[in-house]
Amino acid sequence: MIVKSHIDVPAQKVDHPEARDVTIRWLIGKDSPAPGFWMRLFEVQPGGYTPKHQHDWEHEVYVLAGEGEAMSENGPRPVSAGSFVLVVPGEVHQFRNTGKTPLKFLCMIPTTGS
Repeated sequence: MIVKSHIDVPAQKVDHPEARDVTIRWLIGKDSPAPGFWMRLFEVQPGGYTPKHQHDWEHEVYVLAGEGEAMSENGPRPVSAGSFVLVVPGEVHQFRNTGKTPLKFLCMIPTTGS
C-alpha cells in the first residue's frame, strides 16, 4: 500500500505548445506498482487550458475545485467541484478554466496510456 500527500509529488508544467498555465502531478504513475490505472492531478490556472487532443484510451476525470469547461467535438460542457467526466477512446477533448480560481481535477488513465 502507498499512502502519500499530493504535496509530496512535485508539480510539473505541462510542456505542450497548445497548453496554457497547466501543471500535472503524477500521483500514481510509472514509478508505482499500480497494474491497471495511473492517477494524475491537474491544476489549470484562470484562463488556462489543456491541449486539445485525442488518443486510444479513456480518461476518468473528477473535478475537485474551480470552474471550467470540458470541451469535445459536441462543444463545451460546464464542470465544477463534484463533476465527473468520462472521455471515451478516440474522443477529441480539452479542459479550460473559465473561473477565477484554479481548476483542479483528478484524471485516471490506464497504464497502457501515457
